[in-house]
Amino acid sequence: MVLAHDLTKIVPGEFKGRLFQKGHVISEGDIDQLLAIGKEHIYVLSLEQGEVHEDDAARRMAAAIAHSSLLFSEPNEGKVTVKAAHAGLLTIDVEALLAVNALGELAVVTKRTNSPVTEKQSVAGLRAIPLIVRDERLTAFETILTKTGPLLEILPFRRASVGIVTTGSEVYKGRIEDRFGPVLRAKLQAYGAHWLGQEIVDDATDVIAQAIDRLIDAGADIVLVTGGMSVDPDDRSPGAIAKAATEVVSYGMPMLPGSMSMLAYQHEVVLMGLPGCVIFDSVTAFDYLLPRVLAGQRLTGSDIAELGHGGLL
Repeated sequence: MVLAHDLTKIVPGEFKGRLFQKGHVISEGDIDQLLAIGKEHIYVLSLEQGEVHEDDAARRMAAAIAHSSLLFSEPNEGKVTVKAAHAGLLTIDVEALLAVNALGELAVVTKRTNSPVTEKQSVAGLRAIPLIVRDERLTAFETILTKTGPLLEILPFRRASVGIVTTGSEVYKGRIEDRFGPVLRAKLQAYGAHWLGQEIVDDATDVIAQAIDRLIDAGADIVLVTGGMSVDPDDRSPGAIAKAATEVVSYGMPMLPGSMSMLAYQHEVVLMGLPGCVIFDSVTAFDYLLPRVLAGQRLTGSDIAELGHGGLL
């Protein structure tokens, strides 16, 4: 008779994989191997009308989620792996994800929305949980997704031109060496951003604002202002960013480290104020904001407020 589903063999520390594939014609010679994996009973399958095998259910789930930025594996034991077709920012319709997972029997498991991903990185898994799924369950799954935009999508990173304004009298007057530039250059290079240049200026509101404007005139899509972001009298960066901006989204955000960061816009150009923690901590609020702005998202005050959930880095 024909085997109804894949059978897995596990040898701890050595092997986990398929011993017999769905559709295998069982012979007397298979009996010892079946008993060795604890199978004294096996399933053979004859589907009734309205019943869908797990692998076929997984294929329908994949078809409902299909997007040009995603790659899908072939089903294996009712599971499909979803990978990124290119590097970018993974975005998820979280409400639709909740709705399809609330149906039961069908599971879509993802990385967190707004996560940066690399090409061919796994971003989600689709699973038909029982061996047989009712057709109406799959139809409900498909219906939910026809009423929304993409459930999963990878937004490509743009090759933005980025300029840096480094503030601080101690750096400007040569008392200490700038440490922001090398750190930021490495982070930007990882996303393929174009390094436009760095200006080191004194702690004066007008001087900082003028440096921001010069970089924008030179073609900057993003201007990063480093240092001078606290409440000390000599820290003029927030005021200078506000002066150069046409919109201030937030000065301060619910993330640690990085709570003294600032986000603003001069029309379509992104302005970000970065505190000293960017030098000392490997992951800060900047590492969450940068991939989102490079993917072309224009963030709002609500987006910043939501960072508090999971914002303890």
